[in-house]
Amino acid sequence: MNRAVRSAGLLLAATLTVPTAGCAADDSSDGGAPSCAIQFTYDGRTYRDVANVDFTVADKLGSATKPPCDDTGGQDEAEEAGTTETAYEVDGLSPKVAIAVGDTPEDAVFVVSYSGSELPPEVKRLIDGS
Repeated sequence: MNRAVRSAGLLLAATLTVPTAGCAADDSSDGGAPSCAIQFTYDGRTYRDVANVDFTVADKLGSATKPPCDDTGGQDEAEEAGTTETAYEVDGLSPKVAIAVGDTPEDAVFVVSYSGSELPPEVKRLIDGS
């Protein structure tokens, strides 16, 4: 069993303010490059990234799909299906609540299936270290 401890690094507040479409224009100093929310679908559920969570990656689950980002309206038809990355279990949490997604366990980001702005209680306990 391959396990890796990871800590998510993006701010939860940024996650909660991202448009539901998953994309937003970024007018930063890099010339206004597109900026999309970190979002994946796995097993019929949509997951969004949550920051500042120490988590342990557990067993491989399968593939998660990252929807394409179309900030400019000129999306290439080849990208319509999105990209896939490996989905992993997170120690102590049901995959119905949260998974880790990345090319390797060390690269995996923590993503949670929830709606609105209220995180599931299991994730709150993980964040609080309880």
